[in-house]
Amino acid sequence: MSLLTPKKLALRILIASLLLVALMAICSMIGTEDISFKNIFGDHENGGINPDYKIYVHIRVPRIILAAIIGAALACSGVVFQGLLRNPLADPYILGISSGAGLGAILAVVAGVNFTILGHSPMAVFAFAGALSTVWLVWFIGKLTGRMHVTGLLLAGVVVNAFFSAMIMFITSVAKSDQVFSTIFWLMGNMSEQSFLVLWLSAGFVIAGIVCLFLLSGQLNAISFGEIDAKNMGINTARTQTIAFAVAALITAIAVSLSGLIGFVGLIIPHAIRLIFGPDHRQLIPLSAISAAAFLVAADTLARVVVAPAQLPVGVVTAIIGGPFFLVLLVKYSRKAGIWQS
Repeated sequence: MSLLTPKKLALRILIASLLLVALMAICSMIGTEDISFKNIFGDHENGGINPDYKIYVHIRVPRIILAAIIGAALACSGVVFQGLLRNPLADPYILGISSGAGLGAILAVVAGVNFTILGHSPMAVFAFAGALSTVWLVWFIGKLTGRMHVTGLLLAGVVVNAFFSAMIMFITSVAKSDQVFSTIFWLMGNMSEQSFLVLWLSAGFVIAGIVCLFLLSGQLNAISFGEIDAKNMGINTARTQTIAFAVAALITAIAVSLSGLIGFVGLIIPHAIRLIFGPDHRQLIPLSAISAAAFLVAADTLARVVVAPAQLPVGVVTAIIGGPFFLVLLVKYSRKAGIWQS
């Protein structure tokens, strides 16, 4: 494998970014209503609101940006958890974030909470609080193991996830049917309408988190080979792990609060980039973010039109498309690399 140079990295990021922008532009013109790009910024015939402009600017573009934000956040979190835990099956929900967010969301629905924060629905607010609370709980349990290490975190995450999942099933079994439906639809992953303030604040936090993780990429490379080797290189592994876990958990919580639980994105995209370009976190983090953003934008576009005028939960689409695609990619590149032996 050729050496990764700053010039080569910048070129790959630039090409991937341009492809993402092109895909977003194409997907913005696809939907249940036909619109003309020429008429988007034109005047309405009767002097009223231009319907093409309203559909494009107020519905499609924010939703596409939202999908890109969520995809990038989930993929970068997946990269971090797979690297720090040295577990190829780790995903953004490995620390119980999914069950914590789900429990918070269903509690908001069952309790009938109706307040909003910055335009966020009660379900989104409680999901965000539940996700962050779960991360803190898992972190606390991990420390009780005697010292902070990845095995303790992983086991604590599994136990907390199982307990909260049981709580979700219990509440679902005793809740009213309309409450259950809204919660289940959210749990399957769904792009809900967000205010511009929420959209840009979320984008700012996620981008800042990705930049922070990118700045840690060299240290993550060393830690992925083992903590002892990393310490011998003079890296403060405890501090790096703490920052990386915290940032990854934060951007995952943001993504979950915006869209519910969308599986496969944080698992298959980092693996796909790793199989194609290698395990170097300097390119794994940015390329995974851009690729996952493109993947989720395309998946959400498909979810909007495949059963129009109804909509599929985007989490269903990512699972249907992502699973077989990743298996094909895995077989192709594993055989090419000679990993499988007859």
